[in-house]
Amino acid sequence: MTRTLGMAAVALTMLALPATGGAQTPPAGGGGGAVSFGADGGEYTSTGIALRGRAEVVQGQNRLRADSINGTIVSGDLTRVEASGNVYFVTPDQTIRGDRAVYTFANDEVVVTGDVILTQGQNVLTGGRLVYDTRTESARMEGGAGSSGGRIRGVFFPDNGGN
Repeated sequence: MTRTLGMAAVALTMLALPATGGAQTPPAGGGGGAVSFGADGGEYTSTGIALRGRAEVVQGQNRLRADSINGTIVSGDLTRVEASGNVYFVTPDQTIRGDRAVYTFANDEVVVTGDVILTQGQNVLTGGRLVYDTRTESARMEGGAGSSGGRIRGVFFPDNGGN
């Protein structure tokens, strides 16, 4: 029972990661409110949490989903989360897909690697590595090996005001 409660407490802390930068100020759209998590299995220790098999953390309209999600705990605080295998980070406006993601709370950055695809509406940007700032909701894409051939690529549709 204690292990389950401890895991739930850490998971609740971890759930703030997709929706808040620094767990203090939610970004525009989708942040705040109840948090939830799910996985086929999981473990909790004093130094970390591990969610395996269809792992997912959700807060508001933001979601992090992957085959596995591991969190690092230092001095009782969750400091870093690593997601691997079929990673999706979804906000109300954007979807980021990659093979691996690392979220570091100290700098509010999510780094997604491995054939990264960022979509926002009809706009699509691809590359090998994306750095996403959860505070400013800005993204920086870099090229890499794989299907992109070392280059970033994008298709953007200008907003013509509905005309």
